[in-house]
Amino acid sequence: MESRATSRYNRQSARKVRKVLNEVRGFKVGSALNYLHFSPEKASVVIEKTLKSAVANLMQHDEHSDMDPDLIHIKEAYVNQGPVMKRFRAASMGRASRLRRPSSHLTIVLTTEQLDKRIKG
Repeated sequence: MESRATSRYNRQSARKVRKVLNEVRGFKVGSALNYLHFSPEKASVVIEKTLKSAVANLMQHDEHSDMDPDLIHIKEAYVNQGPVMKRFRAASMGRASRLRRPSSHLTIVLTTEQLDKRIKG
């Protein structure tokens, strides 16, 4: 069984979110939530919320209502670039400098099946 959760228009660049997401990809949900809860990174808050949402989506089905979080694995976790807000700020000598305010879209897919850890050659 799989479930998916997305978080769109996060006010942080995809590169910064990807740095934290690479650490928890492939973990069991219990370990990933523990890692994210105590991580000092700003992106860990958004990833933790999205992961909890994906677990809640999986628990919506009756057969999974009392499942142990350590039986659920993160199958896919990826972040894509969202729209960039372009703003201007006053600079010296009457000029304007451009500010880029990037956003990102986060997607997490969970599964209850055992992940195949073998490397296919």
